[in-house]
Parts: sequence; C-alpha cells; structure tokens
Amino acid sequence: MVFSEKLQILRKNKGLTQEELAEKLGVSRQAVAKWESSLVYPDIYNLIQISNLMNVSVDYLVKDQDCAVNISTEEQTDIDELIEFRLKANVNTYAGFMNEVDATRPASHDFRYEDGDYMYHDTYVGGEEFAGEEAVWKKDVTVWAMNYIGRVLDDRFSGDFLKEALRAADKRMPYRGPEIYQSGEYTYRCKVTGDFTWFQGFEEIYLNDVKVYECVFHGGKIR
Repeated sequence: MVFSEKLQILRKNKGLTQEELAEKLGVSRQAVAKWESSLVYPDIYNLIQISNLMNVSVDYLVKDQDCAVNISTEEQTDIDELIEFRLKANVNTYAGFMNEVDATRPASHDFRYEDGDYMYHDTYVGGEEFAGEEAVWKKDVTVWAMNYIGRVLDDRFSGDFLKEALRAADKRMPYRGPEIYQSGEYTYRCKVTGDFTWFQGFEEIYLNDVKVYECVFHGGKIR
C-alpha cells in the first residue's frame, strides 16, 4: 500500500472530508487531493502533521508496505528464524481458526503449533475481557514470550475482523497485526516500541470512529 492509499484510508477512518483534513493541516483542499492522487508528495512538515493527527508513524506513511521488509541475501539470523516461525504459528492457530488443543488451565483456551525444532503455545482466559500468553520453544528451550490483556468495548466488535488483521502481520510488524489494516467499516491499528527481542505495544479496533476493542502487550527474547 502506497502513501496516497494510506492517506485516504486514514482520512476516511477519521470521518474527514478532503476539505476538513486540509483545514486541520493548514493547506488547500487541492493539495490533499493531489496527495491522494499520487500527483504530489507532502513535505516533511506536513508528513509530521499527518502522523500526529492520524496517530501513525512517519515511517509507516512513507514506506511502501510491499517494500517494508528488509530482504537480505546474508545468512538468516536466529531472530529472523524466530520471527519467521512466529508468523507461521500466528496464521496456524487462533488467528487461523486452527490447532486448538486441550486447556492447560481451568477454562483456558489453548493453541499449539510445531514446525521443525520450534513449538509455539498460546493460552488465554476470559472472553470480552481477556488475558493470555504466547511462548516459543526451540528444542524444548524457551526462547521468546509475550503477555497480553485486552477487552471488548462495544457489542459491534468483530472477532473475525480481529483474526483477519492478525493474519496480516509481516516481518516488519511480527508482534500482533500490522500497523494499520482496514476492511469495510473496521480499522485495526497497532503501535510498538522496541524490537522483537524486547518490546511493548497496543492494538485497537475502530468501527468508523468508535473504538470497539483494545489490547496491550509486551514481550521479548527469553534466555
């Protein structure tokens, strides 16, 4: 997804017309129209303004999502391997409606996925208000874990949309879901500080301008 497409999605999610966005940024409506048509690119000052207004990073705005993953010809590192497995596990468990296993705790929901030397286990309790933990083992040694807690804020929340957004995670954002994901009237947003070895973040889902779900998480490498 390129900048012009991202800007349209963000503007519409805020319920703003081009004129209203232009007024907030102190530019003309024609300038916004040109940005959204890929005719002109905003300068850094306006990119920062858009970033602050839309609550996304400048990095997200300026990078083509298809080119965001740093592809290297060098030998894959342990972290690269771990991230790749985490993404496979993500689409083969809760987010993919797959591999649910017997509960490990009273009334818990558990999912497990194995591939080669790696094993992933996700366990959570609750429903509309929930908490859980994901962990990864390599050769039976714990190497990574993440804790999360969240809640549903509105009856119009869609669990299917959350799973759809989580399945869209990639190597640039391998923690929960992508920085932003939209389908129909729903928009998913995720912000993270740190890297895969030590991080914290939060995710939200909006139905148009109404926040219907929120979740905070933190995790990192185990040794």
